[in-house]
Amino acid sequence: MADKKTKIKKIVDSDRDNGRNYIYKKRNIYSKAGEQYHLKLKPGDVGEYVIVPGDPKRSEKIAAYFDNPKLIADSREYITYTGTLLGKKVSVCSTGIGGPSAAIAMEELVKVGAKYFIRVGTCGGMQLDVKSDDVVIATGAVRMEGTSKEYAPIEWPSVADYHIVNALADATRLLKYNYHVGVVECKDSFYGQHSPEKSPVFYELLNKWEAWCRLGCLASEMESAALFVVANALGVKAGTVLHVVANQEREKRKMKNPVSHDTDKAIKVAVEAIKLLIKENKKK
Repeated sequence: MADKKTKIKKIVDSDRDNGRNYIYKKRNIYSKAGEQYHLKLKPGDVGEYVIVPGDPKRSEKIAAYFDNPKLIADSREYITYTGTLLGKKVSVCSTGIGGPSAAIAMEELVKVGAKYFIRVGTCGGMQLDVKSDDVVIATGAVRMEGTSKEYAPIEWPSVADYHIVNALADATRLLKYNYHVGVVECKDSFYGQHSPEKSPVFYELLNKWEAWCRLGCLASEMESAALFVVANALGVKAGTVLHVVANQEREKRKMKNPVSHDTDKAIKVAVEAIKLLIKENKKK
């Protein structure tokens, strides 16, 4: 029995000594010849810098901002292009909707060499000054979703990487867009937010929404909380820039609230932020 305990202790110590990358030394029974099971990517297919939109159709749109973009893989909701910015290999890979598929994308992208992630997505404004077509940069996210709980205890905060947040803010200022920086809320149910009254747990959804609004939450979306926590768990860096589609709080008060679907501003911010990160990292 003592020998067994000693063996277990050695394994745990080895895990701690080797850090977060220890797990990747284990064989992945779902991969074939190094190809990731869901994304169909191999080492070398992507750059260290990856933009991760939710919508698969947005991958091609983002790749158009790269130099010499090339379609690398198209599997399920995951569409990946790789090109260059400032001579550095960069990629875009869609994640689909929600935390579970976003976490899969990040896990497999890290295994093939990705280190810096910027989510580009859409959101609904929550504060009255967060208007349609504005840009929101997330510093952190409310973990009202399930995926992050399988990576960290609920007491662990979901926060974006400081350097990526700064790069996104600097890029937005350079582009002269109207923007907001702060906490966003992440949920698993789109209609739990937009039609909470029909849910058996309507009281919880409504009360928590009111709490997030009172706490100053800027906007609501579905992926950042999971991505930030997974990034922490895997030892990589992540940030988020969002396009505001509309604001239901403004709608409730019959304030001006047009619906905007053009994500170009958020995309341009992400691309410029990556350029800033590339320049900054070259100095190190």
